[in-house]
Amino acid sequence: MKQALLLAGVLLGLTGVVWILQGFNVLPGSFMTGQMIWAYIGIAVSMIGSVVIWIAVRGGAGSNGARCLASRASLQVRMFDR
Repeated sequence: MKQALLLAGVLLGLTGVVWILQGFNVLPGSFMTGQMIWAYIGIAVSMIGSVVIWIAVRGGAGSNGARCLASRASLQVRMFDR
């Protein structure tokens, strides 16, 4: 799961960079070349890719984060049972 998220984030980031370059007319050869809307869309896609990479590197919600919260909750319950 972590590797799939990382791959998806990298692909989103690279796609966003290509769209940014096409929007700014740096990378010619497409109907997107010179269209500023594609630069804005590319920025948004790159940002989404960065967030996906961050989630993949951080570990996501399904890894140790859920277990850590569960262990804290059980510790608090045990403290109040005394």
